[in-house]
Amino acid sequence: MKTGSHGFRSLAAAVVLYVVPATVGLAGEPRRIPGHYVIGPQDVLTITSYDDPELSGRFVVETDGTFTYPLIGRLRAGGMTLRDLEDALRGRLIDGGFFKNPQVTVSIGAYRSQRVFIIGEVRQPGAYPLSGGMSIVEALALAGSTLPTASGEVVIARGGEPRSERVSLRDLESGFAPPVILGGGDSLFVLRAQDVFVFGHVRTPGAYPLPEETMLLQALSLAGGLTDRASTSRIQVLRTVGGRQYEFRVALTDMVQPGDTIVVPQRFF
Repeated sequence: MKTGSHGFRSLAAAVVLYVVPATVGLAGEPRRIPGHYVIGPQDVLTITSYDDPELSGRFVVETDGTFTYPLIGRLRAGGMTLRDLEDALRGRLIDGGFFKNPQVTVSIGAYRSQRVFIIGEVRQPGAYPLSGGMSIVEALALAGSTLPTASGEVVIARGGEPRSERVSLRDLESGFAPPVILGGGDSLFVLRAQDVFVFGHVRTPGAYPLPEETMLLQALSLAGGLTDRASTSRIQVLRTVGGRQYEFRVALTDMVQPGDTIVVPQRFF
């Protein structure tokens, strides 16, 4: 049996249309904190009974959200957390007179019901199974990590919720921001970096994606580095701020920004 889900291509188009204009995060709103995984159709449950090993095993949740368990028969699991299902199992075993104080645990043997959708500047965009407590960083690892053209920012569209938020991958990976936990149906759109334009006496002039604020020396390395005729003391940067263009000189250790135009002149001798 197959898990029902929207076509990935149509979802990707919807995310591009809806999420990209929503470039501001939700200031003051808490990140989604880890919660108990909600069981869905096609999930595989691993149930361990400490009272009778024959009651332990793996059980597939059917499309109607139920599964068959020894002694009890059909039992609903869809829409329940793992802890809720443990309580329901204990209650049914007690009510049936099988055990006075049954000891059972439930975990997920295979995540199949819920998915997250990852598009944009990643190596392998697509739909991926959601595991309990999955963070953005973990999800992006499933997609083969981000491309060099990624901006370092991700827009999250929450499944079933009319909102989106924008987060910095650098802050998440460095621990400066709390982990953002994903839920079923969430979509991640990894934004493309803006270009920095490098001209003059560099080996390969052109436009290059600049993930974040970067030192001039690093930006020049994108263009293959300086030629032997380049002047390092008179490099100019053109930057547009508020519709006005400014021109100033920079040192190799100064920071440049996406959208800057870097001009490397020829040295006098």
